[in-house]
Amino acid sequence: MGRMARSALLFLLSLALMGLTIEAVDVSYDERAITIDGQRRVLISGSIHYPRSTAEMWPSLIEKAKEGGLNVIETYVFWNAHEPQRRQYHFSGNLDLVRFIRTIQDQGLYAMLRIGPYVCAEWNYGGFPLWLHNVPNIEFRTKNPVFMHEMKNFTAVIVDMMKREKLFASQGGPIILAQIENEYGNVMGPYGENGKEYIQWCAQLAESYKVGVPWVMCQQSDAPEPMINTCNGWYCDQFYPKKNKPKMWTENWTGWFKNWGGAIPHRTAEDVAFAVARFFQYGGTFQNYYMYHGGTNFGRTSGGPYITTSYDYDAPLDEYGNSNQPKWGHLKRLHELLKSMENVLTLGSSRNIEYGNMMTATIYSYAGKSVCFLGNAHSSMDATINFQNTQYTVPAWSVSILPDCNTEAYNTAKVNAQTSIMVFKDNDENSLNWHWTPEPYIQMKNGKLLGYASMVAPRLLDQKVVTNGTSDYLWYITSFNISESDPIWTKDVKLRVKTNGHGLHLFFNGNHIGSQYANYGKYQFTYEAKVKLKLGINEINLLSGTVGLANYGAYFDNVQVGIGGPIHLVAQEGDTEIIKDISQNVWNYKVGLHGENLKHYSPLYTRGWFTYGLPTDRIFVWYKTMFNTPIGTDPVVVDLKGLGKGQAWVNGNNIGRYWPSYLADENGCSSTCDYRGAYSSNKCLTKCGKPTQRWYHVPRSFLRDGDQNTLVLFEEMGGQPYEVKFATVTIEKACANAYQGHDLELACHENQVISEIKFASFGLPEGECGSFVKGHCESRSALHVVKRLCVGKQRCHIPVNERMLGPTGCGVLVNRLAIDAVCETTISNERGKSKF
Repeated sequence: MGRMARSALLFLLSLALMGLTIEAVDVSYDERAITIDGQRRVLISGSIHYPRSTAEMWPSLIEKAKEGGLNVIETYVFWNAHEPQRRQYHFSGNLDLVRFIRTIQDQGLYAMLRIGPYVCAEWNYGGFPLWLHNVPNIEFRTKNPVFMHEMKNFTAVIVDMMKREKLFASQGGPIILAQIENEYGNVMGPYGENGKEYIQWCAQLAESYKVGVPWVMCQQSDAPEPMINTCNGWYCDQFYPKKNKPKMWTENWTGWFKNWGGAIPHRTAEDVAFAVARFFQYGGTFQNYYMYHGGTNFGRTSGGPYITTSYDYDAPLDEYGNSNQPKWGHLKRLHELLKSMENVLTLGSSRNIEYGNMMTATIYSYAGKSVCFLGNAHSSMDATINFQNTQYTVPAWSVSILPDCNTEAYNTAKVNAQTSIMVFKDNDENSLNWHWTPEPYIQMKNGKLLGYASMVAPRLLDQKVVTNGTSDYLWYITSFNISESDPIWTKDVKLRVKTNGHGLHLFFNGNHIGSQYANYGKYQFTYEAKVKLKLGINEINLLSGTVGLANYGAYFDNVQVGIGGPIHLVAQEGDTEIIKDISQNVWNYKVGLHGENLKHYSPLYTRGWFTYGLPTDRIFVWYKTMFNTPIGTDPVVVDLKGLGKGQAWVNGNNIGRYWPSYLADENGCSSTCDYRGAYSSNKCLTKCGKPTQRWYHVPRSFLRDGDQNTLVLFEEMGGQPYEVKFATVTIEKACANAYQGHDLELACHENQVISEIKFASFGLPEGECGSFVKGHCESRSALHVVKRLCVGKQRCHIPVNERMLGPTGCGVLVNRLAIDAVCETTISNERGKSKF
């Protein structure tokens, strides 16, 4: 066959394959479920936000989500990331939304696109671009023609892009659901009638695009037709949608976000599984985890304010993309079971039996088959019931699922997945040599501004108005004249500054007078410091810093940031204060740091770095060092212990804000965590008295082969870099306490093997992971069997039964297998970027 003939054949084959992949799918809904090509579906979804990872990570993340039993991936669309300047769009790198959706499609999964375009998401400014605030006559999220025009424009950009790429299910793509607005019902009241008309307009806008898939409005009980109203929260089993709408849970919070100065929140695998099983017990058919992979707030994308760079969220996939065990594995088994019962759950009739004391049974029946849920919502008391002539014991705060209404196949409180003990393994090859350069803080001399002002105004301006979102930092600069006749000349004087900024640095006549930072949740403070006046011109340089902008609440967009004033010079005369108000002075504004403007963070910036006299515990210093790419494929992190507060860049990529000096409160944590009882973000806290975040993710796609990687730090408040080190994230131990009648899978990372079984006992072992001890009875052969099945392997499967592990003689209905296994990295001389 000639070359042209082969080319023609390949072209025809490609067309044929394309024909297979672009077949349109009919997506609709009824009162029970989302329907796909007329079939009611059990849909289990997970949130993965594409900007919180990298494009190189997406295939692995989505593959692990699929392996974990998901059939839908959900994401928000981030307006301020895609349109940082008006009508200037960015859709490359980790903002390549089309590539992300196609990666979902490549795994054979569906997608849910939550366009918003308000997202909340602990994302800076709720996802709105800062330029939007500065558009004349605009009011956000209400019946305002200016806002509606801009929202419509961006929504159309996204919808048209998805249509152009044929990514809606009606075109053969994976997108089966779309969302307009986001949790508006939570804040709609203050907007009055204009808010009600706005939400009607949103629904009409969505329908006008004719995308061929249903639209949802979460937390919107009065969602206009044909929008589907959905639930967000830790528990949604008692949520019931509007008539003729399916019961959908768009955000099952798998944990909670971290804030600077806060302890680390944890939500147990048992509680998440309980919430999911209860939801499906009471008629739910679509459930989405928020988050399934939380990821990282790279750059200045975190909102809040004071949301950390890590957005791990205690999700089933951790910040770095590893399986968060046992949560990932425990939920995987639940997903597989729920999907196996799809027809009965979505087509069958149901009836409930109330046993009292918060114990219920639900029976689904269809075509001669039955599925049963036994739910005990009591927070402390186990329940023993007689159900269909058989006795069952259901632990407190758990649900048992009987896929044949006879045999318990799953109980949410009985975890049969491994627990992975993760460690940060130091990169021993690195000995970091530091260079440095100062960040100048003298902005005015002899009444004249050094450089150029970004703006001049005879009043104090809102910081976000001036910066337009381009920097965390804004200089407020002015001068004033003191003469001998001035009432405050001979007095002791304080400068008093009231600010809405999150950090304030005060410089007076060229000297650093002091700094102060707000506490989480209290972002307005007044700073006072003594200053020494001089006759003639006195100069004030104030640097205001933000740590993410508000992202939630009615009118959150109007929350003032920066130095709002008043600014007073204050002298005391007896009991009377003599005040000189300089708030209405002419103020010069300079956006950003000198080093930001010169791009000190770029590997290409090589001028002006000093190799001697490295300063420590000094404000406003830039540090730079070179480091090797850690060997292997494990995720890479950098430990910034010893530093104060600032931002970090690797090879020019901003890996986020850091603040390891901000310690969590000493109180509020517990050494134990009881999964029973309703979860809240203050339950099961850990790491009290420790830095909220010490380790920072460095995606391997940011790195280069060898030792030509550059780390640049801007240290704002003073620290020292000697303790900075790079490490990889890996599994040290895998342990489990699995129940008889289940299969246990143990797994290390892909580049590891199980090198040792430190403990294995089948019977009635006691203790917890890392401190198991033998019970009063056990199988004599269990340890030998486990070693034979697992040692030297990356993963192994162990049937937990007496036939495999030997008789125990314990005389109980259910024995348990407890294991402590060691994972060891295989030797490799290859450096590499992750094959995410």
